[in-house]
Amino acid sequence: MSLADYMLYLTNARTLEELWSAHTRKMDEYGFDRLIYGFTRYRTENSLGDPEDFIVLTNHSPDYVRGFMHEGRYFHAPMTQWALTNEGACSWRVIQQMVASETMSKEEMRVHEFNAKFGLFAGYTVSFKSVSVRSKGAISLGARRELDQEQVDEIWAEHGKDIQLMNNIAHLKILTLPYSTPTRSLTKRQREALEWVGDGKTTQDIALLMGLTAATVEKHLRLAREALAVETTAQAVLKAALHNQMFVIEA
Repeated sequence: MSLADYMLYLTNARTLEELWSAHTRKMDEYGFDRLIYGFTRYRTENSLGDPEDFIVLTNHSPDYVRGFMHEGRYFHAPMTQWALTNEGACSWRVIQQMVASETMSKEEMRVHEFNAKFGLFAGYTVSFKSVSVRSKGAISLGARRELDQEQVDEIWAEHGKDIQLMNNIAHLKILTLPYSTPTRSLTKRQREALEWVGDGKTTQDIALLMGLTAATVEKHLRLAREALAVETTAQAVLKAALHNQMFVIEA
């Protein structure tokens, strides 16, 4: 598939699963066989927000994901820290330089040793341009075990602009697609009730429109707030909209 054909396919993807499957296969063609994409809209000065609210896509093994994401190592990863203060692409050669110069913190060294256990020695990180101080997205492109960083840098010298372009487009497309986790998903009724709230309808209006009692509408809205881990219905509408869970055209 040519670059133009791939970009057309990517921009027409209807689901995250479809996009991610195609993107991991495409990156594998360049030698990057282990990817992890992350995006948050809830970044603060000292936090990236609740991990349950992150958009995370990866083809790493469950054991790696458990140790890197669920046990919180991601926050201390050297390339995560780089991505938080930079935009563009960065070779993992900087990690080798940090090790050689003994400038890694204890937390960063633990992440480095954890990655080494999984054969993650070479790769690139792409940090995407943010349009808000609260948002940040990046993708880690881990190279095949048999490739060293010098070989990966040679690949990037030849194909880096195309690889970065494809990842930029994938990132922008991801932000337009519905995303939910088992603990942050809405039922059809909860979503419909929030959509009517978003349209400015009162509880009584929504009850008539949905053919329910006002009490049942309130129950759906309460469960929607609980599912999205917010306190008010207005916050629920905003979070559902940010995760593209409202007014969704079914794939």
